[in-house]
Amino acid sequence: MDFKGKKVLIADDEPDILEIISYNLKKEGYETITAKDGDEALQKSKLFKPDLIMLDVMMPYKNGMEVCKTLRSQPTYNDTLIIFLTALNDEISHVKGLEYGADDYISKPVSPKILVTKVNALFRRIQKPESEKVIQVGNITIDPIKFIVTINDQEIILAKKEFELLHLLATRPGRVFLRNEILSQIWGTEVIVGDRTIDVHIRKIRQKLEVDCITTVKGVGYKMVV
Repeated sequence: MDFKGKKVLIADDEPDILEIISYNLKKEGYETITAKDGDEALQKSKLFKPDLIMLDVMMPYKNGMEVCKTLRSQPTYNDTLIIFLTALNDEISHVKGLEYGADDYISKPVSPKILVTKVNALFRRIQKPESEKVIQVGNITIDPIKFIVTINDQEIILAKKEFELLHLLATRPGRVFLRNEILSQIWGTEVIVGDRTIDVHIRKIRQKLEVDCITTVKGVGYKMVV
């Protein structure tokens, strides 16, 4: 999987550690931001909204655990990955760090190979398949796991096939889905339905959403537009 462009904030009071970690992550295609203490880590977390934050446990002003506790108390950082950098090899420190909300830890001195392996592994772990991702098209939000469609935070009730059809179109906004393609992906090859079935479902979706977001491409199929 490609994680290029993911933002990683590294917070440590040792310049050499910052340089080593930043260099190795940049080689992997990550964008790195550095902070030299806990206060700066909190400021830059708010400013840059990193995908992953690496925190030295023993930092000035606020230590890594205090920073982690502060971040995890805010819903904005619920999905942000956090790794502790620690020279403390005792099990109690590691357990405490995980209890504070960290996803993993890396022991010092930092091994570049272990560093890159752990960072890549964390991003792979949270990577969702395309079919499970929440989709946002304009003011429409589609959650394929909860089977919920919302418009401006108002929930819209769709039948199962209506939901599946809307979700299919929303996976590639602007792309025209052919009628045969829609029939195959939504109803399958074992169920015999006609083109009229698609038209009826599209009409019901439009009525329920009350938003002009599905365009008919005459004689070809349908596409979703913002």
